[in-house]
Amino acid sequence: MVFDLDLIKKVYGELPGKVAAARQLLGRPMTLAEKILYAHTYSPAKSAYERGKDYVDFAPDRVAMQDATAQMALLQFMTCGRAKAAVPSSVHCDHLIQAKVGAEADLATAIDVNKEVYDFLASVSNKYGIGFWKPGAGIIHQVVLENYAFPGGMMIGTDSHTPNAGGLGMIAIGVGGADAVDVMAGLPWELKMPKLIGVKLTGKMNGWTAAKDVILKVAGILTVKGGTGAIVEYFGEGADSLSATGKGTICNMGAEIGATCSLFAYDDKMSAYLRGTERAEVAELADGVREHLRPDAEVYATPEKYYDQLIEINLSELEPHINGPFTPDLAWPLSKFAEAVRTNNWPAKLDVGLIGSCTNSSYEDMTRAASIANQAASKNLKAKSEFTITPGSELVRFTAERDGILNTFADIGGVVLANACGPCIGQWARHGAEKGEKNSIITSFNRNFAKRADGNPNTHAFVASPEIVTAFAIAGSLTFNPITDTLTNEAGAQVKLDEPAGIELPVKGFEVEDAGYQAPATDGSSVAVAVSPTSDRLQLLEPFSAWEGTELRGLKLLIKAKGKCTTDHISMAGPWLKYRGHLDNISNNMLIGAVNAFNNETDKIKNQLTGEYGPVPATQRAYKAAGLGSVVVGDENYGEGSSREHAAMEPRHLGVRAILVKSFARIHETNLKKQGMLALTFANKEDYDRIQEDDVIDIEGLTEFAPGAPLTVVLTHKDGSREQFPVNHTYNEQQIQWFKAGGALNVIRAEFAKN
Repeated sequence: MVFDLDLIKKVYGELPGKVAAARQLLGRPMTLAEKILYAHTYSPAKSAYERGKDYVDFAPDRVAMQDATAQMALLQFMTCGRAKAAVPSSVHCDHLIQAKVGAEADLATAIDVNKEVYDFLASVSNKYGIGFWKPGAGIIHQVVLENYAFPGGMMIGTDSHTPNAGGLGMIAIGVGGADAVDVMAGLPWELKMPKLIGVKLTGKMNGWTAAKDVILKVAGILTVKGGTGAIVEYFGEGADSLSATGKGTICNMGAEIGATCSLFAYDDKMSAYLRGTERAEVAELADGVREHLRPDAEVYATPEKYYDQLIEINLSELEPHINGPFTPDLAWPLSKFAEAVRTNNWPAKLDVGLIGSCTNSSYEDMTRAASIANQAASKNLKAKSEFTITPGSELVRFTAERDGILNTFADIGGVVLANACGPCIGQWARHGAEKGEKNSIITSFNRNFAKRADGNPNTHAFVASPEIVTAFAIAGSLTFNPITDTLTNEAGAQVKLDEPAGIELPVKGFEVEDAGYQAPATDGSSVAVAVSPTSDRLQLLEPFSAWEGTELRGLKLLIKAKGKCTTDHISMAGPWLKYRGHLDNISNNMLIGAVNAFNNETDKIKNQLTGEYGPVPATQRAYKAAGLGSVVVGDENYGEGSSREHAAMEPRHLGVRAILVKSFARIHETNLKKQGMLALTFANKEDYDRIQEDDVIDIEGLTEFAPGAPLTVVLTHKDGSREQFPVNHTYNEQQIQWFKAGGALNVIRAEFAKN
């Protein structure tokens, strides 16, 4: 089944003309990213946009939502006044399934425990013309790649790893739910024109090296914020040699460098994947406009003229990498990793190896890992570590089972989990994690922040390719190098693992009995969406209040966060996922993972009203009850990680008025703006050090709030002394209106009320 074929025909029919018009505007050859961006402006561009400066209104082709974020996105959409989503949209139930025992039992438990939420998502999707993928259908990004992604298209998704679709040449950007509401409501979607980072790939991978190693290498080069505000465009003969799902892996994990998205040019590998997933019509259409789905020849010839930054990687020389612990940009070549483990005193014993997740759960990934597992079985080896396998979709799982791949994993002690996110997002009932013991795990996931997988701050999590993870799980040690080292098998003999071998697309083709898709009603006007008023998991939304029209004075300092403060620190996942549809309940996790700069503890801050120390949410609720607003102060790249808008909605709901930091991650800054919050940065980063624990804060200049005009923060310290300093913002005129109205949704609601 080909979804949205008429839409794809329209995009390709208009693409040559739109690219020609854009090339004339720019007066030069174009990169692929530029072709797609200019072809998707909401209104035809009248002049060239300046990268990194100009805000642009775009018209994405589609929207995708996963079940955890879809709840809040659709609760917001229900209030905007539309009868149906304006663009093709889909919901994917993948985040709420907890990994505990194994696929069958875990899925049955999830369907029972989450019935209320699944029923809500199914009914609201049915009502508003949204495609619904049932629990067990697969992980959103793998399912999108198999069914919806197409070269040259543009989509947004309420998950930070939406860029996975770049593996099929699509600009796919992770956003918060309020952004999704804009697009589903038929309104323009705003984004600052991204800068462009070019990554030229030469040579060809061999041996133990995998596509995952490309992005692990790039993460080490650019760090977790090096891609902020930029699209990373991969090109060169090395890029064309990678499979479509390998490209998807690289684009997926581009989120870990802060990139807006990542992108590959259309090539024969993409065409083969489209045909392999029964979308030959799309491949034929793409073939017809192939020149417009690749950078212009001049870009290939002199890339330094067309990208803001250029990186070159020779795949023939690229070594397997392992990144971590605690951050996805700490990159170690395999040859140096064992020594790093010893030098840093990381636990060398490997407790668990986990493969799968949205990053690495394709058929090719499964076969490459299975080739290692098959060797182990034939050489009389068993996995010394616990070993889990997560297929990316029911299509992949069913086909892998048919081809005997899953049995291969079972032969060495592997346990197959449900087709869901599971441990990757903290949905892992890991036995013994509550003890807080120091240990190591290695995954083929994308993120490895402290406590993310199992809630244990002492779990050292490392990230690698599925085949390296499998080899390490067999060895049971992080100091093992499969390229050079031997293992002792159960007969006491020394054996060596051969390099992995994979199959890009199944020889017999993909097969599935029930992919898990539920089409919406043609007319959903009579469909009822029931939300119980007594539910502790779902809560209808009340509009946030508008700005008072005055300066903000007498705000309390809530917390001065120290160091890394990701969206996991601001709004944890794991057990809190069950409250993603209930804003008040989930607000009880607000900033409980952030480190208080004044005592180096988490979830322990000073209540200025009582002088006592207590949890962050309870303290903020006390301020709200007293009619007092507050300010959160943060460090660099505040809000990196997931797209979850709950990290912006929770402070807004509890009465925080402003977030003041050294720098923001892109999605989180946008989410704050959408919810009517003030997102501010220190004009001088050293002013972060001026903030004291008992400070009362005024924010001045709001009555003349204007693009490019700094505001002023005035601190009143406990001893009565005062000092002030300028703070910056990136609000444009429209975003200032969001602030004044109390949030973007209030603006949308008012616009629809006029019609």
